[in-house]
Amino acid sequence: MNLFEQKLGQKLAFEAPLADRMRPTTLGQFFGQNEVIGPGKMLRQLIEKDDIPSIIFWGPPGSGKTTLARIIASLTNADFISFSAVSAGVKDLKEIIIAAKDKRQFNNKKTILFIDEIHRWNKSQQDALLPYVENGIVTLIGATTENPSFEINSALLSRTRVFVLNQLKEEDLVNILRRAIGDQEAGLGVYKAEVSDEILKYLAKLSNGDARVSLNALEFAVKATKPQESGIIELDAKIIKEALQKSHLYDKTGEQHYNIISALHKSLRGSDADAALYWLARMLEAGEDPLYIARRLVRFASEDVGLANSRALEQAVAGYQAVHFIGRPECNVILAQVVVYLAKCKKSNDLYTAYLKVQQDVKNTMDEPVPLHLRNAPTKLMKDLNYGQDYKYSPDFNYQEEQDYLPESLKGRKYFK
Repeated sequence: MNLFEQKLGQKLAFEAPLADRMRPTTLGQFFGQNEVIGPGKMLRQLIEKDDIPSIIFWGPPGSGKTTLARIIASLTNADFISFSAVSAGVKDLKEIIIAAKDKRQFNNKKTILFIDEIHRWNKSQQDALLPYVENGIVTLIGATTENPSFEINSALLSRTRVFVLNQLKEEDLVNILRRAIGDQEAGLGVYKAEVSDEILKYLAKLSNGDARVSLNALEFAVKATKPQESGIIELDAKIIKEALQKSHLYDKTGEQHYNIISALHKSLRGSDADAALYWLARMLEAGEDPLYIARRLVRFASEDVGLANSRALEQAVAGYQAVHFIGRPECNVILAQVVVYLAKCKKSNDLYTAYLKVQQDVKNTMDEPVPLHLRNAPTKLMKDLNYGQDYKYSPDFNYQEEQDYLPESLKGRKYFK
């Protein structure tokens, strides 16, 4: 590297976002995830021994997945190779495998392959990686924000250990922010920023457990605030809120999407109107399609309210039509009305459980013929074949007739309570 390249690298490193400049390089600098990486935990011991197996880090953005991978990179004696599944493919993998085989054969050196956003690789790409993880040519570290059960091939998943990283706690984020404020080299120490514990907690609370979001918002707020005559920069809640511009966004096709709609459904089932309104707002304020929510409420009206209140389905369908007619953002109160109504309804899942029983019988029995007396007989031939014979017309019997309506093998079967 020549002098020009060295100076350019230093300049780019200095101008990188605060979250990148403050990324921990040792386990001692890493805050949070004590359940996974705390003192005495298995993963920590394996990292310190430089003997990690193939692993998957699964967690939300800003929870420390990439940071832990880089800490491993700084501590291991193995050759550490990193790339993103977004920009790299099987061709890149093949080149890495060739180099890894040579290093293992001639230098007896292991290769650790870190794949960020590994869920972006499709099945065939993951299949191409599988044999080399299986035979130990590479040790895999994958990072994903999506549920590995759905996004990672089962064969590859069975050869890795999944570690779940949770959203960072408020106290962890506060510690990360304090470190950044006081750091004179990589942090914000040169700005003489004075930030109270109250403001740090406020920022941490609004950052949704994401260290990257909190650090970058802090940097923006400090740089955008005019210093006092003394040169000191003071931050208040208004500046933090403006810098953060919190949007509550979540991936509409990802884990969070399904978790929140599940929380809404279960809150309605539990008749908790307040919780149901909260989860409704979480989706609407994130930009969720209101018609998607309305469709789920129509389903709920029959699945969980059913005949305990037959007007629930009318209310839900009317809500869907109204949402379609009026659109966002005014439709929020329409959905709120339907949600509160459904939450306060008496509940019955008898229809739902009855249909599940019927469904199993339909799947597990033969294609049972319709009993002759129930068959339609529009032609003479059909009548000669006894189609419709001995059928009892219910009104003629004051709806008290004794007659079988199920196939012969299912006579007497009861589905609905």
